Amino acid sequence: MDNKQLVELAFKAQKMAYIPYSGFMVGAALLAADGRVFTGCNIESVSFSPTNCAERTAFFKAVSEGCRAFTKIAVVGGFADGRSSGDGYTAPCGVCRQVMAEFCHPQQFQIIVAKSIEEPFRVYTLKELLPFGFSPEYLA
Repeated sequence: MDNKQLVELAFKAQKMAYIPYSGFMVGAALLAADGRVFTGCNIESVSFSPTNCAERTAFFKAVSEGCRAFTKIAVVGGFADGRSSGDGYTAPCGVCRQVMAEFCHPQQFQIIVAKSIEEPFRVYTLKELLPFGFSPEYLA
């Protein structure tokens, strides 16, 4: 699956976001090594700490279905009213990056951020976005 197809699926997932408090919608599409795609959206809670990001929703769906190997994820975000934040690109938060470190090779896993279904997309490795992540090897 190419990056554009994955970004399109992330935008589709974004439409499912439950965002009654922030108004900020995020969608993610996670490509598994076996070719399956798992999508996620952010889901808010009034007390905020139980809120779940789109990226973690996608990972947790995948893991709950037995999938443990991933190649890339597309992430998109913006306000429900059409505004975007910053430069329009939405990168994963630190908690999501740490979840990615649990399952993904830091130099090989790609994170694609997009502000539309047309390029330019920004593509990073997990290592670039989480250079000193805590990984399972620390507990070995």
